[in-house]
Amino acid sequence: MTAHGEKTRNIGILIFDGVEELDFVGPYEVFTMSNEMHGREGREGPDRVTLITETGRAVTGAKGMTVAAHASMADAEPLDILLVPGGVGTRREVGNEALLAWIAKTAETCEWVTSVCTGAMLLCAAGPAKGKRVTTHWGFITALRERGEAAAVLENIRYVRDGNVVTAAGVSAGIDMALWLVGQMHGQDHARLTRLAMQYDPAPPYTAAV
Repeated sequence: MTAHGEKTRNIGILIFDGVEELDFVGPYEVFTMSNEMHGREGREGPDRVTLITETGRAVTGAKGMTVAAHASMADAEPLDILLVPGGVGTRREVGNEALLAWIAKTAETCEWVTSVCTGAMLLCAAGPAKGKRVTTHWGFITALRERGEAAAVLENIRYVRDGNVVTAAGVSAGIDMALWLVGQMHGQDHARLTRLAMQYDPAPPYTAAV
């Protein structure tokens, strides 16, 4: 607990070579902006946000961004929230038994287990999303259905909750899901304040120009 009574949560974001950058940077911005808003409201930011890689070394994203890790899978503290992003690297990591085992073990004690984009494939393969209703990037809907691990793969929806598993559609949808999670943790008013601070109010495509 913080000095002001807020529950302290450990939020872990798993990243890997070939990760789609906005899949994790978007939620990272949401969670850290939420902490900043707590500070502006006179409260200590309650959530710790950790970027985790398998070895603790930096990774290179799908678009070429190189990102340093805060911790390795072995060194990471127990998590309250796990977020698994997507990207082309998931096609390789779905065969990484050590990474899948870590996801499965970590998820056992998490309050929320989440994914963005094709990260849903890793959650299904590792077990937390197996037999659940999930979603993923529109371009991967058919492929995830064909794997036969999820109870249903929903389309045309930004994020789906089934129990404590929350999966978001592609790339920017992770921002929506992360804001929803902030609302679950700290209340809707705080989530709206976080959204306002980010100036996140997307206009429909091609109508934003003035």
